[in-house]
Amino acid sequence: MKSKDIDSYIATFPTKVQALLNKVRRTTRAAAPKATEVISYRIPAFKQNGMLVYFAGFKNHIGFYPPVRNDAALEKAVAKYAGPKGNLKFPYDEPLPLALIARIVRFRVKQNLAKAAGKKNSSSR
Repeated sequence: MKSKDIDSYIATFPTKVQALLNKVRRTTRAAAPKATEVISYRIPAFKQNGMLVYFAGFKNHIGFYPPVRNDAALEKAVAKYAGPKGNLKFPYDEPLPLALIARIVRFRVKQNLAKAAGKKNSSSR
């Protein structure tokens, strides 16, 4: 089903899952207050100087994307949740690692800012 915004996406899930998805959304918003909420690939996402993160509800977990790259300490911290391709899975029957989610989002903001600054520098040559 195609949702027009994050509210309508979250509304398609059972109440308990809605609460978890809303926690991920609020945590992401707090970690990236300047980000814009969008639906991309039919799932909720946040944009700031490019795509920051995506999240989605599944039968038994919340998926969180993209995989964490280029920060060894953060990669180690998310290893417990990483699937075969590095995408994260937060099981419904475990507490959400909200501090870790915030850390990932802040890291992605920094990555996107650096990438945007690099593009500006290369285009001004």
